[in-house]
Amino acid sequence: MHQSSPQRHAVVIGGSMAGLLAAAVLAEHATVTIIDADTLPEGPVPRRGLPQARHVHVMWSAGARAIEEILPGITDDWTAAGALRRSLPTDLVSMTARGWLPRGGETQFNISCGRDLLDSVVRRRVTALPGVTTLQRSRVRSLEGTAARITGVRADTPEEQGRLLPADLVVDAGGRGSRARAWLEALGVRGIRQAEVDSGLVYATRVFEAPAEAHELGFPIVNVQSDPRVPVPGRTATIVPIENGQWQATLSGTRGGRPTDDPDAFVPFARSVRDPVVGRLLEGRKPLTGVAVTQSTANRRIHFEQADLPDGFFAVGDSVATFNPVYGQGMTVAAQGLLAVRALLRAGDPARPGFGRAAQRALTPQVAAAWELATSQDIRYPGATGTKPKPGAGLLDAYVGRLVAGASTEERLTGAFFEVITMSSPPTAWFRPEVVWRVLRTSGRDAPTAPPLTAAERAVAGLDGAGTSGRSRW
Repeated sequence: MHQSSPQRHAVVIGGSMAGLLAAAVLAEHATVTIIDADTLPEGPVPRRGLPQARHVHVMWSAGARAIEEILPGITDDWTAAGALRRSLPTDLVSMTARGWLPRGGETQFNISCGRDLLDSVVRRRVTALPGVTTLQRSRVRSLEGTAARITGVRADTPEEQGRLLPADLVVDAGGRGSRARAWLEALGVRGIRQAEVDSGLVYATRVFEAPAEAHELGFPIVNVQSDPRVPVPGRTATIVPIENGQWQATLSGTRGGRPTDDPDAFVPFARSVRDPVVGRLLEGRKPLTGVAVTQSTANRRIHFEQADLPDGFFAVGDSVATFNPVYGQGMTVAAQGLLAVRALLRAGDPARPGFGRAAQRALTPQVAAAWELATSQDIRYPGATGTKPKPGAGLLDAYVGRLVAGASTEERLTGAFFEVITMSSPPTAWFRPEVVWRVLRTSGRDAPTAPPLTAAERAVAGLDGAGTSGRSRW
């Protein structure tokens, strides 16, 4: 336990994943109050303030490792609650922009389960920490203080409108709907710049009953991605086996090719993407939910790190940057950034001058890397809006495309691909000499031409092997 003296108090705005992890990091040094507009449930049930929880969420290995450092044993807690630890690329059948990836030995992993389960396990651990309390069904109205220093928040609670909560440090983890920028500007803070890249993506998700024996077999994640090089709407289809013998299926599409909430159109859409495998796997399966649709998927970044922030404040998670959910970056970015903040906290008093600005800068490398990966692809879809690619981006895209093509045939490049995609290393890892050498030598020949499902997997799923698509026959 790393205790600061005197005892400090921190307020965390938002009780979702980023807010919970922020509270866990701060609890080593301060008492912490988490403020959330919802009633925070005891178990894995939906929350009104987290509507995107209905869709597939990816907890990449880098995110799981970071959270494991913050909350030791969390991976075991997740799996005990029903989550599945899946090896990558072993337990993945994925068609990238350049073709099917082979299923080799584990180089990375992910945690597969519903978002409500992920959050509930973390919430149970964090709210049990000494000194952590929650203020539920409460909304922050404003930041208290000046442009030089934040001294607390004013909140509307069930018992009191405009209640003042003094704090030595305020962390905004209010998510995509955060009002922190407006609150800071109301105090006179200037120079908070915002960037946005919007591919026009729409998400649709439905949960199905998985085939008998699929869980015992360890049925893989199945994913068909779009190809941004082709000037057509980007459409994807994914099945993720989750807890309770269920398949969570998510479809996505950009302008001109979006899914809808029509349940009768769900499977036909899945069949219409670049390969029909997801649609074929879902045919005849019993749906357990309706179709949930989300349209707010733009990449948005607020450059708090470039502003002259007041002492006693920083922002984290979706309050800082939201990413196209197709890349599964948000939770991992937040967890990795908060590990960097933890190192700063352990170096001194969280109320010291300049700490908030230092914490905001410590979060930036993870945010910037994810932003570049997401927006460099999204801006290429028809009708996409936002910052255009920088000069020379075409050459970079060509190199990365060649790497992805090589990942479909060469194990070392498959490993390098997942090292960056799971955010275990920054994108610069793709330019290590040994990787560049292999990329320049790869031909991409002999890549799998069909979904690499095993005979046992096809049998469990009821596939007869006779289906065809424009690329594959299996």
